[in-house]
Amino acid sequence: MNNSLWFEGLTDAVGFLGGSLLGFGLGQLFGLDIFDQGYSNSVIGGIVLVGLGGGLALQAVRRWRHSLSVKDQVP
Repeated sequence: MNNSLWFEGLTDAVGFLGGSLLGFGLGQLFGLDIFDQGYSNSVIGGIVLVGLGGGLALQAVRRWRHSLSVKDQVP
C-alpha cells in the first residue's frame, strides 16, 4: 500500500494541512492575524508562517514516506 497514489495523496494532504494549521496557530500565538484587514506586517508575517508550516510539513511527510519505501526494498 505504501506505493499507491492514494496513500501518497492522502499523506501529502494531511501533512500540508497539519503544517499549515500549526503555522497558523504559531502566528496566533505571536499575535499575527492573517484575516486582519489590509496587508500590514502582521498579516504578511502570519501568511508566511502558514506557508512555511505547510511546506515544511509536506517535505517532512515526503521524507517519511520515502524512508518507508526504502525499508520495504532492503532485504
